[in-house]
Amino acid sequence: MTIVTILQNGRLIDPAGGVDVAGDLWLQDGVIVPAREHLPENNLVFDLQGKWIVPGLIDMHVHLRDPGEEYKETVATGTRAAAAGGFTAVACMPNTHPVNDNAAVTRFILEKARGASARVYPVGAISKGSSGEGLAEYGELKEAGAVAVTDDGLPVFDSQLMRRAMEYAGSHELLVISHSEEIALSRSGSMNEGVVSTRLGLRGIPVAAESIMVYRELALAELTGQRVHIAHVSTAAATDLIRQAKARGVQVTAETTPHYFTLTEEAVAEYDTNAKMNPPLRTEADRQAIREGLRDGTFDAIATDHAPHSVLEKELEFDQAANGIIGLETSLPLSLNLVRDGVIDVMRLVELMSTAPARILKVQGGTLAVGSVADITVIDPDREFTFTRESILSKGKNSPFLDWKLRGKAVLTIMGGRITHNEME
Repeated sequence: MTIVTILQNGRLIDPAGGVDVAGDLWLQDGVIVPAREHLPENNLVFDLQGKWIVPGLIDMHVHLRDPGEEYKETVATGTRAAAAGGFTAVACMPNTHPVNDNAAVTRFILEKARGASARVYPVGAISKGSSGEGLAEYGELKEAGAVAVTDDGLPVFDSQLMRRAMEYAGSHELLVISHSEEIALSRSGSMNEGVVSTRLGLRGIPVAAESIMVYRELALAELTGQRVHIAHVSTAAATDLIRQAKARGVQVTAETTPHYFTLTEEAVAEYDTNAKMNPPLRTEADRQAIREGLRDGTFDAIATDHAPHSVLEKELEFDQAANGIIGLETSLPLSLNLVRDGVIDVMRLVELMSTAPARILKVQGGTLAVGSVADITVIDPDREFTFTRESILSKGKNSPFLDWKLRGKAVLTIMGGRITHNEME
C-alpha cells in the first residue's frame, strides 16, 4: 500500500492556478491528488504552519561539470546542493569535457541522474564542440533528452550560424539560449569597466560587450520568428533592449541571477576572486535596473548560473582566476529579499523561480494542480542561517556570500513524491 504524504496548514502559492490560500496538499504515487475527508491508514503528515508550499523550484542554468571535471562538481553533488536550495529540477549547460554536442553525452548525463536529488535536464551545444564552426545535430540531441541548445561559456561569433541555429532549433522545438558576449570587447577583461576597475588596476569589460550581442540575438529572433532566451543579463542597457523587443512582439525570454540584483562591482574591491564572474558584477545603476526588470516583467526567470570551481582555479591572482560562483544554496534567500524590499510579491517570485522556467523549457512542474507531478518546495520565509563554507553541499565553495546571514530557506524538498531534502524540526 502506498504512503500518502500530506502537507498540512501551509500557505499554498501557485501562480499557474492563481492560488494563494491557506490549505493542505496531498501527494500519492508521485503526483498531487485531491484531499480526502479522512486520513488514509498509511500517511506521512507534515504540519507546515507559517510555511509556504510552492511548486518545486526549477533552475534553468547550472553547470554540473559532469562529465570531465568531476573534481569541481558531479551530478550527485550538484543535485544534492540543488535540493538543499529548494530546487527539484535543474538544466545543465553543455560546456563539459567532452562537450554535450551529441546523443551519447546527453544519455550519459541522464544515466548519471538516475536516483539524483533533482531532475536533470541536459542542454546541448549549439555548435559542434561549442567551436562556433558548425551546428550540432539537434534532432539527435532532442531525441536523447536535451531540452535546449547553447554554447554557454562562449558566444556564437558567426551571425549566420546563430540564425541557422534558431531556425534549426525551432523545427525541433528546442530553445536557443544565448551567452551574449562580444569577445572583441571583453577579451582579457576581468571585471566591469569603470571607476572601480581603474582604481584597482584591472582591465575592464564594458557594458557594450553584453548589449551589442543582445541586440544581435534580438534582431535574429525578429528576423527568423523563432524563440531566443538571453542568459545571465547583468546590465541596464541589455535589460532595456529586451524590454523594447518584447513590446515589439519578439519571441524573447530572459533570465538574471541573484548576484546581479544583490551585488555590485564594489564586491571586487579587495580582489576577491569569489566575486569574479562573466558577465561581471556591474554598477549600482545596473543593479537597480535589473531589479526593475524583475518587477515589470522584462525578466522571465531567476537562474543561478551555478559555476563551481576548486581552489586550483580560484586561489590565483584576480585576472588569472576562473569566472563563476556557486548559487544553488543561496538563490532562494537572496531572491526572497526582493519580496521583503517590495520589488516583487510572493506570487511573482514563485513564477520567476518555478512556473516560468517550466513553461520556457517545456518541462513538467511549475504548478500545484491536482494530477501534476509532485515536485514541491516548502519554504520557511523566516528561517535564518549563516551561509558557511562547512554548510555547503556543493563541491564548489566559491561564493561571495560566504559568512552572510541569510533569511528564508527551503526546509522540505520533494521530487516526484520522494523527499530529497528535509530540515523540518
